[in-house]
This record gives sequence, structure tokens and C-alpha cells, in this order.
Amino acid sequence: MATVQSVLERCDPAYLDLYGDPEQSEYVEVDRMLLHLIDKRRIMKVLWSQMSVFDSMLSLVEELDSSQQLLTQSCPPKPDSKARSRWKALKAETRLGVEETEVLIDGLQTREEQIVSKRLRLIYLVKELKEKKHQRKKLEMALQKSCNDLHVCDGQLASLKAEPEAQVNFLDKWQKVAQELRGYASASQDLMQTKLLQINRSELVVEQRPLLAGGQVSTDLLPLGLSVTWCPDDRFKLQVDQGKIGLEEDCMKGRLSELPAALLEVRQRYSSQGDMLGEIQTLHSRFAIDWRPAQKLLVYLKSSSVMCSLEVKEGYPSTGHARLVSIRRDAQPIDTSMLQPPKKNMSLTEWLVFLSTSPLV
Repeated sequence: MATVQSVLERCDPAYLDLYGDPEQSEYVEVDRMLLHLIDKRRIMKVLWSQMSVFDSMLSLVEELDSSQQLLTQSCPPKPDSKARSRWKALKAETRLGVEETEVLIDGLQTREEQIVSKRLRLIYLVKELKEKKHQRKKLEMALQKSCNDLHVCDGQLASLKAEPEAQVNFLDKWQKVAQELRGYASASQDLMQTKLLQINRSELVVEQRPLLAGGQVSTDLLPLGLSVTWCPDDRFKLQVDQGKIGLEEDCMKGRLSELPAALLEVRQRYSSQGDMLGEIQTLHSRFAIDWRPAQKLLVYLKSSSVMCSLEVKEGYPSTGHARLVSIRRDAQPIDTSMLQPPKKNMSLTEWLVFLSTSPLV
């Protein structure tokens, strides 16, 4: 409806009154009115053409002097032949210009695409240039740091070059210490069987099997592990690898010249308690026990709630004996007066067998 109204406004506003209210009009009347206007426009075009011809005729008649001249004068050419030719020429020229314009537009579009592509490429190159500048700064910083480190290394190298003599002296001294230790190891091997486990610049680790009084190797005692650490000031540190051998934890220190005596003392201490320690080491495989050499106390864990403590007297097993100290259940002491051992003086093995089979414990 808006289209019909716009057509009426352009053709003849007077017909707007006949058109009426767009919301109240019928589609049939609108179509009829539109056809009427189209026909009227066609008639107006015909009338306009006729008026043009009539005007041309009047112009021709006005130029004649008499009616006889109208009969004798030849027919004039078509008044619009030149205009038509000119119009056709302008039309061909316009078509040619349009074609050339289209060609130029296509060329401009191609150049625009090339420019856009080059612009994107330029943006990428600028971004890559920034990244390379950043990397260059990093490399310059790393190079500067490397130069500083190189100067530091040069200083350290100069100081190290000044120390070779001291290092050579230290190496000679260490070689002497190593030679002395080899002698000590050889002497110690004469006293007991020795197995070298580890040796390095500052430590010697050996494993020794203790000898009995008759010079025979004990098969009941576990090997004794010894670790000897020495310092450049001609001093040593002797550490006993306690493990399950049952010796009291101890660490001996002194000058290197005192090392043989220290080794002999450890061997004698271990061998002197050979019978007791051999028995304890054997009991480890049968019972849940814990030997505390400092207190001479053997702790037997019969169950998760029952713990028995046995004291070993000095000189055990030849002169001393084992004594039951306490029995605890859930960390509370219980009365042991009802226990009746099979004999008065019993060994650790006999006590553990008795306690493990007694229903009162």
C-alpha cells in the first residue's frame, strides 16, 4: 500500500484524495487505480509525441512564404536523425567508457587485494622484527653474563694456578697416609681375618671376623664392620658398625699412630664377649628381642602387649647369669612371683624358651 501511495504522489497528487485512507481501502480499488494511472501515462506519452510532431509542422509552415512552396519543396529529413546518430554515438561511447571503467575497477580491486596482502605481510614482519629485537636483548644480556662469568673463571683459574704446589704437597701427604694405612691393615689382618669393603681418599671400610683365644676364627659371631676416617692433620676416627653384633655404640678418635692399638682394643672387646654376643645373635633369628649393651639388658617382645626384660650380669656366661627383671602387659607391670623357673641360674636362651612356653606370661 505504501508503494501505491508513493506512485500516486509522484504521478498526480490529486489522486491521493480518491485513494483515501490506506488502512480502509480495498486491494481491488488499489489495483484499478494503479492500472488507470499506467494507462494515463501511456496516453500522455503518445500525446506528447504527437504534440512534438505538430510543433515541428508548425515550425516548418511558419518558415514558408507561400502554399505553393509547400507543394514544391522536398521532404525535409527526419528532424531527429542527427540527434539519434549523436545519441547512438554517445551510447557507444558510454558503453566503452563503462567497460573501461569496469576494467579499471577490476585492476583497482586487484591492487587493493595486493595492498591488503602486503599490509598483512608488513604487520607480520614488524612483529617478527620486535621479537628478534627482544631476543637480541636477551642474547646481549646472556653474553654480558657470560663475559662476567669468564672474568670470574679467569680469576679462579689464576688462583688455582697458584695452588698446585700446595695440592702436590697434600697429595704426597695423603699417599703417605694411605701407605701407613695399608701397613695398619696388613698388621690388622695378622690379628684377625679382614675383608676390604671400601677405600677412598678419606675413608677405609673393612669387615673382620673375630678370633677366639686359641687363634681360631669364630663361626658364631657375625663379622665386625669397622669404618676408619682420617683427616689431613694426621688424626683418625674409628666407628664400629654396630648392626646386630651387640657391641655398645662407640666412636674412637686419636692420632694415626694410635690406630693399631684402637683396632686391637675393639677386637679384644668383641672377642671377650664372644660367647654372650654369639648367643644373642643366634637368638635374634628365633625371638623378637632387642639387646641394649649399655644397660646389659635384653628386651623380649612375646606379643604386641607383653614385654619381658632380662638383665645379664657381668662375666656372663662363665661367671655371671641372666636374671628376669620385669614383665609388662600393656605397659603395666605384672606379678612374677607365680613363675617357677626349672632351675635357679638360667641362660638367656633358657629364659626365652621358658617365657615363650609359660602360660602365665
